[in-house]
Amino acid sequence: MAKMRIQKLLSEAGVASRRAVEEMVLEARITVNDEPVTALPCFVDPQEDHIRVDGKPVRRRPSQHVYFLLNKPRGTVCTQSDPEGRRLAMQLVPEIPGTRVYCVGRLDVESTGLVLLTNDGDLTQYLTHPKYGVPKTYVVEVRGTVTPEQLAASRRGSHVAGHRSGAAAIKFVRQAGEHSLLEVTLAEGRSQDIHEVLRVLGIRIHRLRRVAIGPITDRHLEIGSFRPLEPFEVTKLRHCGKLPFGADGHGKPGARKHRDRTSGKRKTGGKDERG
Repeated sequence: MAKMRIQKLLSEAGVASRRAVEEMVLEARITVNDEPVTALPCFVDPQEDHIRVDGKPVRRRPSQHVYFLLNKPRGTVCTQSDPEGRRLAMQLVPEIPGTRVYCVGRLDVESTGLVLLTNDGDLTQYLTHPKYGVPKTYVVEVRGTVTPEQLAASRRGSHVAGHRSGAAAIKFVRQAGEHSLLEVTLAEGRSQDIHEVLRVLGIRIHRLRRVAIGPITDRHLEIGSFRPLEPFEVTKLRHCGKLPFGADGHGKPGARKHRDRTSGKRKTGGKDERG
């Protein structure tokens, strides 16, 4: 069987997200054939190599992917474990023997709204990596009023935590006493950036709720409830970003683009395109 990146294999096995696996490598928590993995890239054969995480063998990849949409309640965390003993988002969806799901992106403990839980590592990468530009929409209650100048500044993007967050589409919904209600759509930034994006604009968040991930909304899904995604919804998620799922070689659909080093042309599906 062809070798694959260890991040991809472990994410599909439900061990952790790809970014979390990278951290495990730095912490020397992973071994392949009894040898510690201390650097990336690392390519492994799922059928031949013996892989352990924290000394425990990793099961082969599950035979099928599962997708749960959860409307996360306040006080629930989106991690695989919590030292404070708080309720985990993954505990609110059914446990499937031999399959471990994890959260696609995170909402902080006090925020509510949509979280996708799956064992599909390719879709997780697609939905969370900034380059794909998958939009997430939030309803945000903020303190005070919001000025037209602040709304205009949000469309230009900002630098947050050392990287550009991308432009945020902020729509004023209504004023409610001392608070304003906004609808915020963030496509290029990381999910946790929304607090910093608004803070840079001088806007203080009081409450935050994620109401949509791409085309998937919280309609008819009460707080604390979950439902499986329909196959057509998974397909929609794979085509809701700036690039379709698999357009750069990740996942099965789509054509991989690369440059021919001798001609200076970019090949797509066998045809040449001038760069």
